Amino acid sequence: MDTMPTPFATLVGGLSRRRFITGAGALAGLSTLSAPARPASAMDTPPLPFLPAGHVPPQSANTFMLSIGHTPVHVLGKPQKAPTVNGSMPAPTLRWREGDEVTLHVHNTMDEETSIHWHGLRCPANMDGVPGLSFGGIAPGQAFTYRFMLRQSGTYWYHSHSNMQEAKGLYGAIVIDPREGETRQYDRDYVIVLSDWADVEPSDIIKNLKFQSDYYTFRQRTAASFFPDARRDGVLPVLKNRLQWAGMNMSATDISDVSGIIYTYLMNGQTPHANWTGRFAPGERIRLRFINASAMTFYDIRIPGLPLTIIQSDGNDVEPVQVDEFRIGVAETYDCIVTPQAAQAYTIFAQSEDRTGYARGTLAPRTDMSAAIPPMDPRPVRTMLDMGMGSETGMEAMDMKAMAHRAQADTPPLNVENQNVAAMPVNRLADPGDGLRDNGRRVLTYADLRAIRPASDPRPPSREIILHLTGNMERYIWGFDGHKFSEADPIPLRLGERVRFVLINDTMMEHPVHLHGLWSELENGQGAYNPVKHTVIVQPGSRLSYLVSADTPGLWAYHCHLLYHMDLGMFRTVVVS
Repeated sequence: MDTMPTPFATLVGGLSRRRFITGAGALAGLSTLSAPARPASAMDTPPLPFLPAGHVPPQSANTFMLSIGHTPVHVLGKPQKAPTVNGSMPAPTLRWREGDEVTLHVHNTMDEETSIHWHGLRCPANMDGVPGLSFGGIAPGQAFTYRFMLRQSGTYWYHSHSNMQEAKGLYGAIVIDPREGETRQYDRDYVIVLSDWADVEPSDIIKNLKFQSDYYTFRQRTAASFFPDARRDGVLPVLKNRLQWAGMNMSATDISDVSGIIYTYLMNGQTPHANWTGRFAPGERIRLRFINASAMTFYDIRIPGLPLTIIQSDGNDVEPVQVDEFRIGVAETYDCIVTPQAAQAYTIFAQSEDRTGYARGTLAPRTDMSAAIPPMDPRPVRTMLDMGMGSETGMEAMDMKAMAHRAQADTPPLNVENQNVAAMPVNRLADPGDGLRDNGRRVLTYADLRAIRPASDPRPPSREIILHLTGNMERYIWGFDGHKFSEADPIPLRLGERVRFVLINDTMMEHPVHLHGLWSELENGQGAYNPVKHTVIVQPGSRLSYLVSADTPGLWAYHCHLLYHMDLGMFRTVVVS
């Protein structure tokens, strides 16, 4: 990244530099890797250095100075000012150790309020960093000190929760080493932060979506595409399908609200052309820590020629699962192990779900090597399954089924803020998602995830909380149960109780739902070994559930992590008292 000469994090209290990895220069002497040459226009966050298996950093004062300010950046050649941490975008990677207490002094040098939320970390509510709840925000020119114990290990991230700063670049990675050392063996360790970048203000994107919800969906089905579809599926089925979608005033190609027509997809802050590169020696086991810090983009990730062994989801260890590809929703993290045997380059390929662009990097023995970039897969097309109708023929029974469903689940009827009701929502945990089925590759599903340890709270839930994810694309309004945040009451939980959250997605889009402050134990059929997550992807037309132990008091944010959905109503407050 081209930036003004701003120093990286000030290390105080005798802090070991190995504990705070800032990329360019901060660990150059400790890493076995030399910094690759990159175009001057590329934003740059170099990888974590070589780390021996079982590495545990030495004890230190664990105190950090973080300065948030606006920094000139050049992503696409057009000068922009982005909110940064210590002059870096993405922000510096923070490396800590489980069981330690960390102190972070955050100074706001901007002319607007800011904040930092520690995504997925179990900390007191007043340290969670969401202005307006248990925290007042950091005013211009002011500072705030975060202090909390690290009660977990794994891969997490941090980002602003103010003024759409996250969408403009204020995000960074967190790596917390297990106190007793890693149980999984690996030779190299890289963080890979995925994000989406636009040279326009988020407020302008929202205005365009409000004006026309498919403003950025430029690959609609047309009369010309009718004929190849009819040759493949038959004239009558294709005609019937299109009439169904027209009757609902919806588009089957509406996969992502914001697409590659405005977004450039970044890997560790670098464009596909810049080609972020991580080095290896043949036969080494490489740990890749994927973080989706995008505002609105889901990615499908693969490394052609290399199987991926998934070992962690949202910071929590899972039984190893070998796949060729996995989908990562906004705000999720996945850790995997790869073991390249040949002295060749491999492409890390992360295509957007709507297939309008991709982020790309390379694993190679040398930084001057690259591999072929695979073509993007065909664009997905939504079906009646995504509308909660069970199948393509579900439309015929929609009225009767919808009425029965609404009566059973006590959901509000269709209204101006709720465009659709999933009449027949289904369990899609074993479904890899639109665009990934039957593609000839082994694709991860939620049903594959199994925790390596049983849940710490074996109690059954005492009650269920059923919530519908709702929206109106024409008005571009989002919410829970047909209500946006300004109209909704908080969700009360009693301290110590165990509840089941049931989410039913009435919309035709995936929603990454994030509950702050508490773990979400996804009920995917693994029983006591259900995976523990902080962000749960709810597929269109689906129903899923997870268990929550309300073990930490406070006001907690609960929202869709698609930032424009959150900003326009899909947000609630969970109160634990």
